[in-house]
Amino acid sequence: MPDVVLYTTGWCPYCIRARRLLDGKGVAYTNIDVGENPALRAEMRARAGRNTVPQIWIGDTHVGGSDELYALERAGRLDAMLKGQEQ
Repeated sequence: MPDVVLYTTGWCPYCIRARRLLDGKGVAYTNIDVGENPALRAEMRARAGRNTVPQIWIGDTHVGGSDELYALERAGRLDAMLKGQEQ
């Protein structure tokens, strides 16, 4: 199973929504809170090329944000990605 990493803030509704989807699937993930840490936000910006949260990776694949995560779910592709069967 690939590692799942989320860069989030505690107050972002899109971050909460993304975590809720992953929690509902029983997915273990690393949550990196960038809310009070400029260095971690800079790390996220360097990795993603974006400044908005959440930014989500499944393995080496940058999924994007909450909307993209839910789009993968609607398309029936998220479970396979979480199992490492699709990039």
